[in-house]
Amino acid sequence: MNHHKDLREYIAALEAIGDLTRVRREVSWDLEAAAITRLGCERTAPAPLFENVTGVEPGFRLLGAPAALSSVPGKPLARVALSLGLSPELTPAQLVDHLVETRDLPPVPPRLVPREQAPCKQNVLTGDDATLDRFPVPRVHEQDGGRYANTWGVLVARTPDGRWTNWSIARVMMVDGKHMTGMVTVPQHIAMVWQEWVEIGKPMPYALVQGGDPAVPVVGGISIPEGSDEAGYIGALHGEPLDVVTCELSDLQVPASAEIVIEGHLSVERTAVEGPFGEFAGYIPLETSLQPVYTVECITHRDDPIWPIVPEGRPVDEFHTVTGTGIAAEVLHDLRAAGLPITTAWSPLRAATHWLVVTVPENWRELLPGVDSQEFTHRIGKVVNEEARTGRLSSRIFVLDDDIDPADDADLLWALATRIHPTQRAETWNGFIFPLLHCYLDSERESATGPVVVHDGLEPARGQGRMPQSSFAQAYPAHIRRRVLDRWEADE
Repeated sequence: MNHHKDLREYIAALEAIGDLTRVRREVSWDLEAAAITRLGCERTAPAPLFENVTGVEPGFRLLGAPAALSSVPGKPLARVALSLGLSPELTPAQLVDHLVETRDLPPVPPRLVPREQAPCKQNVLTGDDATLDRFPVPRVHEQDGGRYANTWGVLVARTPDGRWTNWSIARVMMVDGKHMTGMVTVPQHIAMVWQEWVEIGKPMPYALVQGGDPAVPVVGGISIPEGSDEAGYIGALHGEPLDVVTCELSDLQVPASAEIVIEGHLSVERTAVEGPFGEFAGYIPLETSLQPVYTVECITHRDDPIWPIVPEGRPVDEFHTVTGTGIAAEVLHDLRAAGLPITTAWSPLRAATHWLVVTVPENWRELLPGVDSQEFTHRIGKVVNEEARTGRLSSRIFVLDDDIDPADDADLLWALATRIHPTQRAETWNGFIFPLLHCYLDSERESATGPVVVHDGLEPARGQGRMPQSSFAQAYPAHIRRRVLDRWEADE
């Protein structure tokens, strides 16, 4: 596997396949860079690298849409695949299968390198020099509560007893040059770690990492199991240790190839107003909340640093390509571990992770003798709702035959319209819900409690009521299809 060791190698790989645009004209960090990036996501354009940013030192850059849909025809998930060191031609099902297959690999611990070998130590800022005002921290949406210092970076934190080091993505808002605040709420792993520091009454050391090995934010965004160290998981994915270096102010370790590392402590108290912020569902919830404060005490960075940005919103962006794929992979792993015959699981990108589709092979009745579609769907629903960590992060689960490709929107829309009964063949499971899902009532989001519905969309067995399909692939004999295809271009 040929993985990219830093963001710059990754950018070169995107440029090599025609999936990068260098924006050399002057662009402002105040909404303009994010607006260009958002339009690019909605039009599936190449990733923009902003090389001339208003109000910062020459050479300080922004990279937009680092893992959004690729603009290269036939390679929609090229950015995610390349981030993990995989082929840009990887299909959605292959990507999910890869994450499932590597899920239980033994971790490969990171390799600690001397600070002189760590590019992120090229510049060390302390005291008054350690200020966010030096950097192009973007304002992402007009209605946001402030500039957002983290949309595609990884927060590094460790439990007080040192048993668990967590790398995860969580939104972080700039308060001023020396302070930030951000969402620290369950079920986020960062909240679990922070709570242990609260219990002993001490501020939590943290590091906020921008850039580096492109696998770092991808793994930080897919939510591996609680207690697992992302650095070891990345090493297992790559088949070799990830190079890390020790922070300036604590014994936390960060990717040595990071572009920017912000260090400090996270307060015990919730005293800062955070939000609003445009979220992955495509809406901007106007609520604010009191959150803890990140003090900025030291910043290290590479020469000419690159700050990645993700203006979350209406699909498709990184939350959908990365977090959605991670949700699907976790569910698929747990369904297969339960002994159920499952072809794949997929979070349809344009459904903004609100839906999850599970497909099963045609011979599932032979593999589960005596089980009908209602019971099969119930077993799937039980695993998704009671055992899978990420199962209840979607509001609806659709179980379909695998003649449908859940990553093909046309295929999926036809199946949902024709195979899902308006009111029957569904089971409701009440319990925890992800409060950021827009489809729920205000009261449900506030209590984080509501329904998840599992739909049985399985077709009858052949010879027992299944209708033949009237598409090109099914409604014509092979010799006619070959003849049509052979003459297709000539007929045009």
